Amino acid sequence: MTNTEFFDAPLRGKDRNFVTALARGLEVLRCFRPNEIELTNAEFAERTGLAKATISRLTHTLCELDYLVVDPRTGTYRLSAGVLQLGFGVLSGLDIGDRAEKEMRALRNGPNSYVTVALAEQHRLDVVYVAVQRSREEVALTMRIGSRLPLFFSAIGRAILVGMDEAERQEVFAYVKSVEPDGQSARVAGFERARHEYNTVGFCSSYGEWRADVNGIAVPVKSFIGGRLYGMNVGGPSFHVRKKQLETVYAKRLFEAARTLSMQTLSDVK
Repeated sequence: MTNTEFFDAPLRGKDRNFVTALARGLEVLRCFRPNEIELTNAEFAERTGLAKATISRLTHTLCELDYLVVDPRTGTYRLSAGVLQLGFGVLSGLDIGDRAEKEMRALRNGPNSYVTVALAEQHRLDVVYVAVQRSREEVALTMRIGSRLPLFFSAIGRAILVGMDEAERQEVFAYVKSVEPDGQSARVAGFERARHEYNTVGFCSSYGEWRADVNGIAVPVKSFIGGRLYGMNVGGPSFHVRKKQLETVYAKRLFEAARTLSMQTLSDVK
């Protein structure tokens, strides 16, 4: 993604209640990518598009609040325990992960030991894993809670798009067009294929599209607690997890797991 992922000023400028300083601080924290431990002020500036002087003030403040820790020898920053506390707060509110554990484990423990099962929620133009039952084998595809996948090109992202109501989906498409206008026709076409596939066979697929070596299928999961929308997927390395097995063995199990999970949240509301 480009720097426009972080600051779409034309959209936010219309909101008088939007606190830009707060948003900038949070976007600094979001600069860390999977497997990155330390970043410099220059790297923060490059990824956010903010001036280095502004970044220096933000990182100083985040250190004072215990969200970042600075290494005085190298001038690099890493995330601190304050961020971990925020993460625990988020996960404690996502009790659907606990509810999904039984269904996800049953899927994972099916005939193919290379299968991974995950539950995810949308965040901007990504989906973020909130619960994972990892493969029983030691494979290169290592997914964990917090892993991100592309909203428009992964099976689980497409399932979430399909599960949205029309107004919410149009808002997402308008946002991505404003920040990444190139490729909009491909995104729309990909979604239309996913919607047709879901209406026809009951799931969304991605065979080597997100990553050339990954196959997966997914379905939307609607929580009746707070009206939250998730996606649940089954997938794994393409050389062990084949399209035919996903569609003939796992698709029905995935659909039933998602339906059971949705009904569990409905019974809690009642």
